[in-house]
Amino acid sequence: MLVSSSVAKWTDCGSSSNYPLCTMALFHSKLRSSFLRMEPFTVSFLPSSEFLKLSSYHSFQAPNGAFGQAQLYLRSRNNTMKDYMSSSHGLYAIASEIWHSFKSRTTPRMVRQPHELVITNEYPQNADFPRNYSRKEKKPFPIPIVELRRAARERFKKSKGQPKGRAPPPKNGLLVQCLVPLAYDVFNARITLINNLKKLLKVVPVHACGEMVIVNFDKMFLLLNTIGWWCNELHVGPEGHPFKSCKGKHATLRKGLHQWTNAAVEDVLVPIEAYHLYDPLGKRIKHEERFSIPRIPAVMELCIQAGVYVPEYPTKRRRKPIIRIGKREFVDADESDLPDPVPEVPLKPLLTELPISKAVAPTNEEEKTLLAEETLQAWEKMRKGAKKLMQMYRVRVCGYCPEVHVGHSGHKAQNCGAHKHQQRNGQHGWQSAVLDDLIPPRYVWHVPDVDGPPLQRELRNFYGQAPAVVEICVQAGAAVPDQYKSTMRLDIGIPSSVKEAEMVV
Repeated sequence: MLVSSSVAKWTDCGSSSNYPLCTMALFHSKLRSSFLRMEPFTVSFLPSSEFLKLSSYHSFQAPNGAFGQAQLYLRSRNNTMKDYMSSSHGLYAIASEIWHSFKSRTTPRMVRQPHELVITNEYPQNADFPRNYSRKEKKPFPIPIVELRRAARERFKKSKGQPKGRAPPPKNGLLVQCLVPLAYDVFNARITLINNLKKLLKVVPVHACGEMVIVNFDKMFLLLNTIGWWCNELHVGPEGHPFKSCKGKHATLRKGLHQWTNAAVEDVLVPIEAYHLYDPLGKRIKHEERFSIPRIPAVMELCIQAGVYVPEYPTKRRRKPIIRIGKREFVDADESDLPDPVPEVPLKPLLTELPISKAVAPTNEEEKTLLAEETLQAWEKMRKGAKKLMQMYRVRVCGYCPEVHVGHSGHKAQNCGAHKHQQRNGQHGWQSAVLDDLIPPRYVWHVPDVDGPPLQRELRNFYGQAPAVVEICVQAGAAVPDQYKSTMRLDIGIPSSVKEAEMVV
């Protein structure tokens, strides 16, 4: 038995209180929909009545031969019957709705599906820029603390009196096997992104706010890396922007102006590092062990814990779930009955980073465009894959500084130097991390026309922003992804002069 609730709408005009209706109605149902053949019937109403009354019950016949009965009511859109009479024509115009409850003996396979065209857009047309939090305030929780406490109370109520089940992987020490190929893809996507950026930076100018040091050795100039950073702002374009937004060292002497110099790959991809854990379920790292444990990129550590085999950084792989003997205590299961473990080999070939001297820049526009498209795909692949891995493997971030820890709980190293760290004795305020904590996007100003005039200080409100990697790829010829169009403000017209901007309301 198939039950559906449907609605049909039309407007009819008549000259008396009884209106003949003989119409082929299209009923839209929440469950199914079909074309129903309606017999001619009449309705009558009183001006003070809310519903129109049918003369009798009428039967409906579907195209496939199924029969049913429905009780119909006609109701006005404002829930009151109002008639509008014209003195010259003497006609009544009524806009009504028919609500019915239809019961049919047809099977779901025989009911025709409606042809509906729905146009949706997942991304807004324009969006605000990401907020820059002050170093003196704590990062907000991804989920408000009130919601976390409410969810914890609900879990406690549901688990009360119920036997405690086994912990799923990776909480029991095993790998999530379905995420191992994804971890390899994220690992290789990160290496591909770094290698391609080294090539693109040779053809796309990228500026960083800092100072350069030139050392003279026997009349030969050796250009060293950028040191003495003023601030962490970047700009992608032929020349740096003129906005007075520098908040670094000696910014007041320069009146907020940036001192631009050439940027490196480490400026575009912020090097977020984390401690490498041999046993993710082991004891927390103590303050005295902070120098004896290696630190590697946080994305790399996340991939290793998710199943990537890197010979330089071994990790303990269990073949049986752990046995809990307490809330925070456990013992490893006996694996003596299992065969000898097979030497672990990479599931997929692992890529390696190219030195900057071996990174060959593209020679023509076609190669540059293809390289930009590949770089943008690697960026999206790394971010989407890392977001899926973070849903299963916990990543913690300090609420006061950029320190990231991949594991079930943060380390105990007292190396937090953020605002008022003396009150916390240098300890980190660990909380759940989001994707931007693991892979900072590093937003920069979007240049609408690279070959056109430079950005003007007075027209700052008309320009958009995009992640540095996206802006580099777009200026190299790649298409703009849909998820970044809202902040780049591509549909906003930019005035040609300051006088024209003052006329904008």
